[in-house]
Amino acid sequence: MAYARDLTAIRKLIASHKRWDLVFAVTGVLALMIGVLTFTALFVDMAIDGVPRLSWDFFTNFPSRRAGQAGILSAWVGSCLVMLVTAFFAVPLGVGAGLYLEEYAPKNWVTDIIEINITNLAGVPSIVYGLLALGLFVYQFGFGQSILSAGLTLALLILPVVIVATREAIRSIPIGIREGAYALGATQWQVCKDHIVPYSAAGILTGIIIGMARAIGETAPIITIGALTFIAFLPPSPVTSEPPFLNFEWLTSPFTVMPIQMFNWTSRPEAAFLQNAAAAGFVLVLMTLAMNGFAIWLRYRLRKNIKW
Repeated sequence: MAYARDLTAIRKLIASHKRWDLVFAVTGVLALMIGVLTFTALFVDMAIDGVPRLSWDFFTNFPSRRAGQAGILSAWVGSCLVMLVTAFFAVPLGVGAGLYLEEYAPKNWVTDIIEINITNLAGVPSIVYGLLALGLFVYQFGFGQSILSAGLTLALLILPVVIVATREAIRSIPIGIREGAYALGATQWQVCKDHIVPYSAAGILTGIIIGMARAIGETAPIITIGALTFIAFLPPSPVTSEPPFLNFEWLTSPFTVMPIQMFNWTSRPEAAFLQNAAAAGFVLVLMTLAMNGFAIWLRYRLRKNIKW
């Protein structure tokens, strides 16, 4: 009889836990659907307003005081150039810092302080980076309100994200990979170069692209350092037809980006400019989704090709 009572009590306990598991699962699905449906509704509403405005002229025209003739040429070119500078500085610094902290740095209180600061910097509001860049890059270093200042600002913004992603990707590598390489006489640099970095490349690249996707939509730090809200010219081309075939004058040029152009249009009372802002927002969301989709595909392909 005692055994039967214990068995019945155990079954009731298991059934109770299963009910709570079901409640938690349903709650999680509802929370997920609220977020997804909210984004979907906003995206569809923006698409309904903006898609009719999309045309070849919209991508190749400069901003204009006439809504029907206004385009995003200077905005999307500026966004691409700023992202180029951001990637140039943030990727090598972030990956190198993550690799050093995970493989080379001694485990002491100094390293602990650095790790805490990196984690905290990942949560600092973007406007703080804009104020820092305004005092450091614009005035102290004399870069002015240029593409270089904007790229460096966004590089600082996503640097903690790249470092954290790099460290997490390196930590996911089995310890046996390192031990096997060391057992065969490889140096620490050879282990990192030939094993650690290649095997963690999928996670590192995913973190980089996600960080870039965040940077391309930032507005506050770009406004702080003085991005133009109306610009009717393009920066000089980075590539020339004469030796040395590279031109760096574009780094010091004034600029605007997609979020700034949207901000400018939404501040106007005419409905046609709001339609332009919706079209630009639709393009920006598609660019961000494309970058995240590319990150997912890249991670899948790289992990598929890795043989442990």
